[in-house]
Amino acid sequence: MEGLITNYYEVASVILFGIGFAMLLLHNNLIKKIIGMNIMDTAVFLFFIAKGYIEGREAPIIVNGYKGVEGYINPIPTSLMLTGIVVAVSTTAFALALTIKINEAYGTIELDEIIKMMKER
Repeated sequence: MEGLITNYYEVASVILFGIGFAMLLLHNNLIKKIIGMNIMDTAVFLFFIAKGYIEGREAPIIVNGYKGVEGYINPIPTSLMLTGIVVAVSTTAFALALTIKINEAYGTIELDEIIKMMKER
């Protein structure tokens, strides 16, 4: 139980990931699936940023003299998550554009109805 209290960012990210995964699996609406995917992305970003943070250290910006390697946080996890956010936004935009085209073609964004229409063709 003590681990859950001290690692609350990690616990929150696992819960968020579960919520997003459940939305992805349980809903037939394409917009809800995209929202679930975005919640999962956010959970992964939160997890990696929480793992990259070290209590008592500063961002690697030298202001009042160099404090040594042990005085700063590693910037690589944060920069990788920034890149991941850009990829997630691009993926979301592409998925929404595809959803618009699917809605124009089938008149719905419910997967069950789309599959039924595809089988009838």
